[in-house]
Amino acid sequence: MASQILPLELIDRCIGSKIWVIMKSEREFTGTLLGFDDYVNIVLEDVTEYEITAQGVKKTKLAQTLLNGSNIAMLVPGSEGPDAK
Repeated sequence: MASQILPLELIDRCIGSKIWVIMKSEREFTGTLLGFDDYVNIVLEDVTEYEITAQGVKKTKLAQTLLNGSNIAMLVPGSEGPDAK
């Protein structure tokens, strides 16, 4: 029988690692995961925000950010985000 890993356990293992966060809106974030709570509100550092606009993708660098878990669509552990080649 295969061992099971719960979603919050997987996120917990990613603390201190790069993560790509895809929001329900037209925004995506990449950064280092500092922490999260039971609602998957997450804190990132060394953040790059990608906002998809009619003019193209707008990038913004941030030192830290707090993302509301109810607005997160998907988490991609270990990813550098949309710029990764």
